[in-house]
Amino acid sequence: MKSICVAAVLAALTTTAASAETFGVSMQSFDNNFQTLLREGLQARASKLNGVSLQIEDAQTDVSKQRSQVDNFIASGVDAIIMTLADTSAATGISEAARKAGIPLVYLNLEPENIDKLPEKQAYVGSKETDSGRLGAEAACELLKKKGKANDAQAYILMGDLAHQASRDRTSSVKATLAAGDCKGVTIADEQTAAWTRTNAMDLITNWLTAGRPIDAIFANNDEMALGAIQALKASGVSMDDVIVIGIDATQDALAAMAAGDLDVTVFQNAKQQAASAVDAAVALAHGNSVDKEVWVPFELVTPQNMTEYAKKN
Repeated sequence: MKSICVAAVLAALTTTAASAETFGVSMQSFDNNFQTLLREGLQARASKLNGVSLQIEDAQTDVSKQRSQVDNFIASGVDAIIMTLADTSAATGISEAARKAGIPLVYLNLEPENIDKLPEKQAYVGSKETDSGRLGAEAACELLKKKGKANDAQAYILMGDLAHQASRDRTSSVKATLAAGDCKGVTIADEQTAAWTRTNAMDLITNWLTAGRPIDAIFANNDEMALGAIQALKASGVSMDDVIVIGIDATQDALAAMAAGDLDVTVFQNAKQQAASAVDAAVALAHGNSVDKEVWVPFELVTPQNMTEYAKKN
C-alpha cells in the first residue's frame, strides 16, 4: 500500500464528520515529567479531531500492568493503540498481540526492541536518541575547553532505566562523541542508573561527593536527573560554576534551572510534535492507510544563548 501524508488525514478529519473512534493509550508513567508532556500532547491533538477519543492508562513502569492494559484494549475493541513502553523488550509480544487482533499500534517516544520487524499497521514515532547524546556532549566539550579541562576532566553519567534503548543510546553517544573529539582526555569516572528520577539522581551524586570524588561534568540522560544532580551539588556546597551539568528534554523546570545559571546545556525533545505525529499515524492506520514505519522528530540543542526560543515549546 502506498504511504500517504498524515497531515492530509488530519485535514480530512478536521473538515468532515468522522465516526466515533476510541484509541487506547498506555503510558509508561504519569509521574514522569516528559511522559506527562506527551500525554498532554496526545490529548491536545485528539481534541482537534472529529470523533476521536482517548482512553489513557498509567502503566506505572510495570511491564505486566502495561501488558494487561493492552490486552484490555484489544478485548474492548479499540480502533488503535498508542503506547510509551514500560520496557522496550516487551514490544515483540505486544506487537504480536495487536497484529493477531488486527488493531493498529503506534509506539511513541521509547523505541521498541523490534523496530526493524514491526508488523503491518504498526509504527514508531520518536527522536534519534544518539543525536541527543551527541549534541549534549559536543556542547559540554566546548565548555570544558574554555575551562582548560578538556584533557583531564572527571565526568559522570546518570543513566535512565536500563530497560530502555534511549538510556543505552544516549549514554553510548556521549562517550563516543567525547572519545572522537577534542575531549578524548575526559575520563568517565562512573556511570550508573538513576531510573530517570530526580530523587535517585540526588542520591547518586551525594554518594559520589561523600566519597570525595572530583566532579567536573555530569551528563544526565534526562532533565529530571540533571535537576537532581544540581540539587545534590548545591546541598553539598558545591559551586555550580565548577561543574558542567547537561540534561535532555528542555522541560520547563530545566529551563528555569538554566535561567538561574545552574543547568549549562539541555537538548530539546519535541513532546508536542511526537505526540501529534503519533495520533496522526494512529488515525491513518485506523482508516486503512499506511504510514512510514519510523517517524523521526529532530532533537535541538538548547543553551543559555537560545533558551528563550524554547520557553513555551514543552
